[in-house]
Amino acid sequence: MGIENFIRDALHQPFDYVAYHVARELAELHPEKTILEGTDWEFDLEAFVHDGKCSVVEQKSVLSHTRIDWEGRGKKLKPRTQNAWLNVLWNGELLDVVFLTWNESCYRIRHQWVVSERRELAEKFYDAVCEWSCEVRGEILVFQDGYFQKNKDLFESIKSATFDNLILRDALKQQLQSDFAQFFSSRETYERYGIPWRRGAIFIGPPGNGKTHTIKALINSLGQPCLYVRSFKSDATEQENIAEIFKRARMAPCVVVLEDLDAMIHDQNRSFFLNELDGFQPNNGVVVLATTNHAEKLDTAILDRPSRFDRKYYFELPGEVERLRYVQKWNAELQVELRLAETTVAWVVKKTEGFSFAYLKELFVSSMAQWMSNSGGVQMSEVVVEQLKLLRGQMNGKQEGRGKKPDKRKANKSN
Repeated sequence: MGIENFIRDALHQPFDYVAYHVARELAELHPEKTILEGTDWEFDLEAFVHDGKCSVVEQKSVLSHTRIDWEGRGKKLKPRTQNAWLNVLWNGELLDVVFLTWNESCYRIRHQWVVSERRELAEKFYDAVCEWSCEVRGEILVFQDGYFQKNKDLFESIKSATFDNLILRDALKQQLQSDFAQFFSSRETYERYGIPWRRGAIFIGPPGNGKTHTIKALINSLGQPCLYVRSFKSDATEQENIAEIFKRARMAPCVVVLEDLDAMIHDQNRSFFLNELDGFQPNNGVVVLATTNHAEKLDTAILDRPSRFDRKYYFELPGEVERLRYVQKWNAELQVELRLAETTVAWVVKKTEGFSFAYLKELFVSSMAQWMSNSGGVQMSEVVVEQLKLLRGQMNGKQEGRGKKPDKRKANKSN
């Protein structure tokens, strides 16, 4: 059989037989050559070619089947080869790469075969493509729905988060900055004294008090590859996904981010997660940053066991000093006609005791929106006073809702 109908004939086979069929046919076509098969998502030949790492010539006798992915308004369409036979020139050496894509367990899986004169050449080429594709350059690696995807938009949003525009207690901010920077610069010291070069830290506190901003500032300042996990859930098992996440993270150094950890860990996956976090597999160079709004929901095996999350940072409601800094920062960035007088700033700081940073931000955003809807006919200070009263009412309502149980007798009467 020639290569003209190679892909068509392969995809006519039962799907659990395709891979064997292709390997056998390639062996018959090239009995003197090495054939290497893989399914790694990291084998991104298109990006490798686009970066000038190798060049590709399509086999004219074989249809190159390419799928286009639309990734959002204003973004370039992303081509992804589905089925093709390609001639590749890499480092002065010629290789063949065959792509076939079919369904396996409800997933579209792309298989690739590298055909070369020598096994060493095939392995070096495959390794070079995967290693280059794994590098994160101006992107955040996001894990969601069971697979990884590089996200440039998330990286760009993180670039605006710095410790300079983060309001925290001075001692906490300094500790965060120095702790992780020192960790990544101290590999030789850890290895010299036989200390495992890994770190787990959990940020604890009510929502809206700077945990997410701090993580963004850390990622921005550390300059290390980041793996952001949105969820362990997918059509695959959570255990398989957790294993895949830590397998990728061990291509260290790496920062793994797990937001709202209490919502991600449950009885069915806890043991497996702990084994990946602190089991037989070494996590050298891996920093796991987790956040939780509800530390009481976390098992003590996660929260209190040494060597898992060995650093705990508490993000409490801002005190008067932090509220003053935050309000002054916002006020300084307002247009002149919107700025508050110093006396109003002092009043706001005094009246916002118990406000989180998120509520303080909402105070300014909602006040600006209300001021504009009034076409500037009311002084900003008056608007801020009214909005503060509204927000205080919302906060009190939520607190009362949490603290009081509904009166069933009243409910029955009303029905």
